[in-house]
Amino acid sequence: MEKPRPRLQRWKASWRDTQLLLRQFRVPLLFFLAAVMGAGSLYYYIAARVNEPVDSWLASIYLVLTMVFLQSSGEFPHHPLLQIFFFVMPIIGMGALAQGLADFGILLFNRRARSKEWEMAIASTFSNHTILIGLGHLGYRVVNQLHAMDEQVVVIELNSSADQVSAVQKMGIPVIQDDAARPSTLEAAGVERAKTIMLCTQNDALNLQIAVKARSINPRLHVVIRIFNEDFARSLQEQFGFSALSATAIAGPAFAAAAAGVDITNPITVEGESLSLVRIKVGAGSALAGKTVGEVEQEYNLSIVLLKFDGHQDMHPSPAQAIPRGATLAVLGAPERLNLIVHDNQ
Repeated sequence: MEKPRPRLQRWKASWRDTQLLLRQFRVPLLFFLAAVMGAGSLYYYIAARVNEPVDSWLASIYLVLTMVFLQSSGEFPHHPLLQIFFFVMPIIGMGALAQGLADFGILLFNRRARSKEWEMAIASTFSNHTILIGLGHLGYRVVNQLHAMDEQVVVIELNSSADQVSAVQKMGIPVIQDDAARPSTLEAAGVERAKTIMLCTQNDALNLQIAVKARSINPRLHVVIRIFNEDFARSLQEQFGFSALSATAIAGPAFAAAAAGVDITNPITVEGESLSLVRIKVGAGSALAGKTVGEVEQEYNLSIVLLKFDGHQDMHPSPAQAIPRGATLAVLGAPERLNLIVHDNQ
């Protein structure tokens, strides 16, 4: 899916945020409307009884409305009861409206004072995105990797440092500072529209709790979960279909690849270099389609160890072999290089 332009996204977020503000200040607005209509009806009734009638009920309401702003559209009445309206209505009307409008204006033009609401408004413009829970050491590395892959990301973190939040927000990534275990927080991050949720906190129980809640909201959600116990991670993957990575598999690039829906193995170390094996399905719009195996290996500095297409499987594809659309590749390389080829394949 094409990534929305930042300027368009900010305009959408501004409109969404303004709608939320109007909803928040509907009480003073409704009170002002009720005061004007009630006073207008009363003025119309009294004016008819004291022989200074107004042309219609609507004209009476309009007259009272102009009184509120000290711009009366009618002549000053002779009867004392009607004269009271000219002095009281500006106090009642402006008192009911002024405070609400002042607060509305301040919050509308100073969105930094409402950081959480503004971040939620930005998140509301995202779809087919990744939600990352936990902006710790691992989470921050994963955010950087996903940003490098041009993935849309929304971060939820309850107790992150100001420096980390600022650094992530400078990438154009919204950070919602709230408890991810609350369904309302997940919904604010757009979990029902997301494609992936990544659980990167250091609490296995919390990661699992959030994963189950998120999947209940969006059954199609791809779940990538950090679990320190390798046996437990394998069990979660088998029973729930979660992409569960244990402590031995924890690496920012590996998590980022998993978030993109790619099957990736735990990294192994060969001569001091971390290598993983990833399975890639070459899509219709993939930049890999049509290139040869040798061209891809040279461009990305990795090895294609398997090519499968139309029922045929080649464990040692020739460098001259063209890669067709719909082919499945098994690629071995460093996680950073694998992220690049995964990104170009999308």
